[in-house]
Amino acid sequence: MRGVPAEPAALVVLVSGSGTNLQALIDACGDPAYGARVVAVGADRDGIEGLARAERAGIATFVLKVSDFETRAEWDTAIAARVASYEPDLVVSAGFMKLAGPAFLAEHGGRFVNSHPALLPSFPGMHGAEDALAYGVKITGATLFVVDPGVDTGPIVAQTAVPVEDDDTVETLHERIKVAERAMLVEAVGRMAREGFTVAGRRVRYGR
Repeated sequence: MRGVPAEPAALVVLVSGSGTNLQALIDACGDPAYGARVVAVGADRDGIEGLARAERAGIATFVLKVSDFETRAEWDTAIAARVASYEPDLVVSAGFMKLAGPAFLAEHGGRFVNSHPALLPSFPGMHGAEDALAYGVKITGATLFVVDPGVDTGPIVAQTAVPVEDDDTVETLHERIKVAERAMLVEAVGRMAREGFTVAGRRVRYGR
């Protein structure tokens, strides 16, 4: 059994929807041996279940809408600063539907992670499960990666495989991917929190 970390890693989690991945992280952080705690949850819209989950858990929340700023760049600068105010060790996109801009990556690059419902570099973009099914692959899955300026192009932290069944629809396949994705996210973020990690080129390794 692992010892309890002296100081749990601080996580800021960004959400845009129901927050099922966020809930998995909140639940995992309930075990002191996990080595992390969610210090804040941010969103780009009001009235979503992800924010409600955070509030029920007593976690600080904030909302910054792109529409409240004159330019996307101003929003990017503002959310970078708001996230930084919580002094996170790791920033996790958990279904956050906005791309990080230059200001955000300048502040949080190298410790901002996102998950994607496919085995990158295959099937990037908004329709990972649908594209995998249409292509006819027999195995797809989910990928956790360190965000860079591209779309789903950052260095890979972890991957998990999900078989494609003959009778799968986009909905059934995506649901099984999401289950596997949550488990991968919880395991990988926990290891990053407890062990640290390094990014060298395209290689991500656990350990300080």
